[in-house]
Amino acid sequence: MIRTQIQLPDQLYREVQRVAETQEWSIAEVIRRGAEAITRAYPSIKEKGSQAWSLPPPIRSRMLVQNPVTLKELVRGDMESPL
Repeated sequence: MIRTQIQLPDQLYREVQRVAETQEWSIAEVIRRGAEAITRAYPSIKEKGSQAWSLPPPIRSRMLVQNPVTLKELVRGDMESPL
C-alpha cells in the first residue's frame, strides 16, 4: 500500500469524519472507498479489449423534400428570426 497526504477543506473533512464515525471506519477507509467509487465512475479509456470509438454508420432515410431549391428556402425560413 502507498502512503500519501492530502489536504481537505474543513467542511469536507468534517463530513468524512462523520461518515467514518457512523460506519465505524477509519478516515483512511472512507477516503479509499471514495477513491474506488470515483474511479469506477470514470473508467480508463484504454482498458484491455476496448476498441477505439468511431462514428456510427449514417442513418438511411429519404428526404421528404427532394428539390434543392425548395430545401434551401425551407432552411432559410427556419433561420430567419421572427420579429
